[in-house]
Amino acid sequence: MPDLRHERALLAEADGPVAGLDEVGRGPWAGPVMACAVVLPDASDVTGGLPEMLFASLDDSKKLSLDRRDALFDPLAAAIPHAFGEASVAEIDELNILQASLLAMRRALAALPYRPGCALVDGNRDPKLGVPTRLIVKGDSVSIAIAAASILAKVRRDRIMGELARDYPGYGWETNMGYGTAAHRAGLDRLGVTPHHRTSFAPIKARLQTALNI
Repeated sequence: MPDLRHERALLAEADGPVAGLDEVGRGPWAGPVMACAVVLPDASDVTGGLPEMLFASLDDSKKLSLDRRDALFDPLAAAIPHAFGEASVAEIDELNILQASLLAMRRALAALPYRPGCALVDGNRDPKLGVPTRLIVKGDSVSIAIAAASILAKVRRDRIMGELARDYPGYGWETNMGYGTAAHRAGLDRLGVTPHHRTSFAPIKARLQTALNI
């Protein structure tokens, strides 16, 4: 389970408050990439300034069920300063998915209600946030701040994909969230490529090329 060791270690080296950042949606064939930045109310406190029950519930969003993530979203959003950053499909195709993910993180940090003193970031690539930053591979499994960001980002993006699924039915986005599942591939076979597909991704690019050659 994540804890506050990394937050407190960073506070010893840089001024607070501590932000945690994570992104979701690098792998899907469709939809935006989403990042979230959160600021712990008090990283020096035993629960980071969060309600004890909420603190004990936080974990890597991938380890939590959809229902559990949904149940945590509103109380977590109410308890912790946070902001979202997004990079569009067009930006993903123009920049590549890695650079678009880093852009989404910078946008999330810039959208916070106040600027943090330092940041913990999931992964091994520096998004160049302009504040002292510590990169942590699989940070959502070990850092409370990053775990909170991962849950908020995941639910936010899932809800966006659910909305897109209503406008573009037949691809299964309401359940596969744009990943390349059998239902998604079948939808592409029947219905073709939408404006929300990432045309720089090999499976989508190949389908477009095939359509041009027919």
